[in-house]
Amino acid sequence: MKKVLVVGSLNMDFDVYMERRPQGGETVMAQSLKLVPGGKGANQAYALGKLGVDTSMIGAVGKDTFGQQMLDNLHSVQVDTAGIRTSENCETGKAFIEIEDSGQNSISVIAGANHDLDAAYIAERQDMFAAADAVVMQLEVPMSVVVAAAKQAKACGKLVVVDPAPACADFPEELFPLIDITKPNETELSILTGLPTDTEEQVLTAARTLTAKGVGAVMVTLGSKGTLLVTGEDVHKFPAYKVKAVDTTAAGDCFLAAFLSQFDGENYAEAIDFGARASAVAVTRCGAQSSIPTRAEIDAFHG
Repeated sequence: MKKVLVVGSLNMDFDVYMERRPQGGETVMAQSLKLVPGGKGANQAYALGKLGVDTSMIGAVGKDTFGQQMLDNLHSVQVDTAGIRTSENCETGKAFIEIEDSGQNSISVIAGANHDLDAAYIAERQDMFAAADAVVMQLEVPMSVVVAAAKQAKACGKLVVVDPAPACADFPEELFPLIDITKPNETELSILTGLPTDTEEQVLTAARTLTAKGVGAVMVTLGSKGTLLVTGEDVHKFPAYKVKAVDTTAAGDCFLAAFLSQFDGENYAEAIDFGARASAVAVTRCGAQSSIPTRAEIDAFHG
């Protein structure tokens, strides 16, 4: 994909590092706090830009310091931010991330300006859709915006990619046949389909329910177990790379962006492997956008 449009969220991440996350009613002493630009949409746009893809973004930030920091970070990798509106009424979105020593995390998000987007704003940006090869969306903005963006992209004949996170059980049925590629993990796939995904056979069954609804390809990221690709009746398994994870924040965003940077619209294998290598590097570093590797670093990594 030579030119990608990202429609999605921008959040300032408050990363809290701790030995383990507290249980209900428990207090745990944390080790440190870092503020890092994040948000699934901005993470993907930043990663695409850093990998040399001509990238633009539609989103919203507040009229505050965090909003300007988000824009500055995207500018640093040449992402076109002309489609990012500055909300007069809402603060920039925020995410509070608790990160264990194992690298696993839990995330709470305050949407803020991300929910100041609407379908009318998408319609006003038709030129951005027309100029792109692919349009990427996530679910941290209103669902009406995701549907409007998918319809606009499909009408322009573009590759439509939806990262269904955070997943929701009431995912609009009209959206499925508009999606060329979706990238859920096992948990998100279970929420989307209402089916168990505890085993690889169950994952395959759930993924096939999405292709039956009209989704072109389902890439299920399985963490250390790799990626399962389902396209119609075809099924392929791709391995993950074993590394010592420090922080898994934005690993999925890095994977998807790296995949798209190599995907030619038909051949998945090399693009998925590139995504797996990129995310393997990312999880060895702290933060969201601060963990994204360069093309040279991905090329040098062989697991």
